[in-house]
Amino acid sequence: MKQLLILTLCLIISLGTRADSSVSVVGVILDEVRQPLLGVAVSVQGAATTTDNNGYYSITVKVADTYQVSFESVDYYQALQTFSHFELARLDTSQLVIGDIELVKKIKGRTLLAFGGDVMMGRRYSSPYFNNQPLITKGQESADTKKIVKHVKPYMSLADFAVVNLETQIAVEEPSQRAPKSVTFFSPPQTLSALEWAGIDYVSLGNNHTFDYMDQGLKSSLAYLNKSGLAYSGAGLNQQQALVPYRVSLNGQGFSMLGFVGWQGNFSPNQTADADKGGAAYGSLKNITTAVQKEVLAGQATVVQYHGSQEYAPEPSLVTEQRLKSAIDSGADLAIGHHPHVTQGFEIYNDKLIAYSMGNFIFDQYFYSTPHSFILYVWMDGEKFHRAEIIPIYLKGYKPTPATGMHRFTVLKRLRQLSKKRGVNIYPSGGHGVITARSSKQKYNSDFQIFGTGKANIMPLYRSDWSQQLSAIKTDDPALSYRLGVNLVNGSDFESYDSFDSKERGWNVDQNSFAISEQKSFSGKHAMKTILPVKGSDIFAMTNFRRVYKTGNPMTVALRVNASHDSEIKVYWQGRNKKDKFKYALNKGKRHLLKTISVAGSNAWQVVEVPFNSPRIGYKSIRMMVEITNKDPSQKNTVFIDDVALIEWQSAYSTIARLPITNGLTSQASYIEFSRPLSVGETVELIYR
Repeated sequence: MKQLLILTLCLIISLGTRADSSVSVVGVILDEVRQPLLGVAVSVQGAATTTDNNGYYSITVKVADTYQVSFESVDYYQALQTFSHFELARLDTSQLVIGDIELVKKIKGRTLLAFGGDVMMGRRYSSPYFNNQPLITKGQESADTKKIVKHVKPYMSLADFAVVNLETQIAVEEPSQRAPKSVTFFSPPQTLSALEWAGIDYVSLGNNHTFDYMDQGLKSSLAYLNKSGLAYSGAGLNQQQALVPYRVSLNGQGFSMLGFVGWQGNFSPNQTADADKGGAAYGSLKNITTAVQKEVLAGQATVVQYHGSQEYAPEPSLVTEQRLKSAIDSGADLAIGHHPHVTQGFEIYNDKLIAYSMGNFIFDQYFYSTPHSFILYVWMDGEKFHRAEIIPIYLKGYKPTPATGMHRFTVLKRLRQLSKKRGVNIYPSGGHGVITARSSKQKYNSDFQIFGTGKANIMPLYRSDWSQQLSAIKTDDPALSYRLGVNLVNGSDFESYDSFDSKERGWNVDQNSFAISEQKSFSGKHAMKTILPVKGSDIFAMTNFRRVYKTGNPMTVALRVNASHDSEIKVYWQGRNKKDKFKYALNKGKRHLLKTISVAGSNAWQVVEVPFNSPRIGYKSIRMMVEITNKDPSQKNTVFIDDVALIEWQSAYSTIARLPITNGLTSQASYIEFSRPLSVGETVELIYR
């Protein structure tokens, strides 16, 4: 099978559909051996149909920003997938085509487990930065915490047993005891009822925040958990309690849930339990293997959750890898890691699945590297791993939401690359990723065409196939060269900015006159709009600093601008010096002017691409800022900006005849830049394998 995706450099896609118009959502439903399924009930926005003999369905619905599609059949597990209009629409906007979706058959002894990553609802949920509105207000905790989880509830509720890592203590007010450490968390008791409402059954307490407020906080947490409907393990008032697993019978099979933290902490009292002190279960090699062997001897399918490795790292530490593999060598059937706050890859080890880091699930970090995450479905046939499915999520304004468009691409492209290094192939099922013990049966080429307009050197690759690797480029100009890069900011096409009842918090729109608009756009149907007074100006910027970036590296600030009157644009980078406090750096940090650009007031989209090199030394994080000034002496100026990106280039320029050396980040490329603008009508074809 050959798939062809088309991208035009100028108006990437013209969404000519009105809000009151209709569109057909179409696709094919298959079983796990890719045979069509007849009679599957498909529903979107209240409209319903069933699949035909070829597994095909077509539903006509009103145009919307997002579509949540449900697939149900009596003999199969229900499936749910969510898509944006922008990511599905092509040049023919009358039809939205969803890729083939596989359903998993229900058989005796098969169990669906669902996992999410790190969870807390304290700190910035009630006291946010950057003038953002709080998500949890006093007196409204019950309703507010449920609003936080409402968009993942449909997914977690489908599982037989759903699990997260509860990385916080539970208390009404901050406990008076506090561990001697820099960061401590507590969350309101309604956090637990919201998790239960969302379909969560169990929480792991084996982490480095379980003992943040020492015995006082731990006793409070355990008391609230015992009153809730949530099961738990991984902590206790002494080591014996902390190492006790939670046991549950699911579809005739006993499961044991074990939770561990990977280090004791270099403070006193530390975070792990001992003979006469409370805390988290210490995940030493001995403790893990001993606990696992005990459960295996009892005939239990054993799941190990382990909290370790380094924060923000793309790969697990060797200590983590060894402990998880030793757990499996001792008889564990599934190993789940967390703590880095970013996702890491998968490995099939001795026919059993290891997920090295789940990333965040519900968390208040504003770093641009942390919001992209996933829900992991794992089907177990008794003690045997059958299949896993990755549901990409995006923590939008601290809320977990289905990841669509550029966010889906970012999640799945990263996981695909990190897992491929460990011999695991992730293949698509609609908008999700699938892992099986066998290799994917899908073999296809996915070609991606770019048409020149004579205006831009740089264009996004978010519509290319996340599951394939760039293998060749075809063009009529063998001297043409290119380089690949990744975008360091989130939500930069603004297509999901207002979706899922939560605003994107990565841009400073709560501090300036910009607002989301459907009046005019370069791509899709959303852009940022401001009206500048005579001689007025405003700044559009990253809310905060990107702390994970390459130093001394080529970068580009890219955006599209449309102004009603003559304007001046100044592009800056600003850094947080290693000695600077965060708020000082935001307000007082030096702004490094990169370029001043004059933009004609033509009501036409104009290309802005400003290259620079990231600082080599002295800074721990950087951000981009764009200042726009109205140069018309007598009239207000309506300005739109779209497709704003901070691109970190991952390869040197290569001629078309030679692909760049592939590494972790070139494999995750979301942007390509050519050495010159492609002329009108010129075509470049990217071949993915």
